[in-house]
Parts: sequence; structure tokens; C-alpha cells
Amino acid sequence: MRIGHIVGSFDPVISTIREMPIRIRKLIGAVALLVLVTVWALLAMAAAQFAFASPNSLAAWGFYVVAGLGWVLPAMPIVSWMSRP
Repeated sequence: MRIGHIVGSFDPVISTIREMPIRIRKLIGAVALLVLVTVWALLAMAAAQFAFASPNSLAAWGFYVVAGLGWVLPAMPIVSWMSRP
């Protein structure tokens, strides 16, 4: 089986995704961002409980900065996908 044949079989799915109305894409993206932030916050809180039983203040500060801003990198592709025309 050729690779082109496999990729060609996904053309209807890809064209449907590309033709998705912007309102639906933004709704899906907003829900995905809410799920991402919620899961990220829960994982960060769980990691903080185990990692800092007796915290060093500098290490704790660094952890909370990374944990607080770390969700931005995974969110960037979602926001990019939402803003496509």
C-alpha cells in the first residue's frame, strides 16, 4: 500500500476540519484551553505537595513561576488553530 493512498483517504476529514466555521473552532479551542489549564493546575498542585514538604524558598519560587507560566507553551498551538481563517 502506498503512503499517498493512506494520506489520500484522510482528505475528507482534513477538508472538513479546514472548512470548520470559526465560531465552532473557537468554541472547541476555548473548551480545550479550559481543560488544559485545569489539568495543568491540578498537576502543579500535586507536584508542589510532594516536591516541597520542607521547601527551600528560592526553589519553591522558581517552581511556582515555571508551573504558573508553563501552560502557555502547550496553549500556543490551540490559540494558533483557533485564530486560523
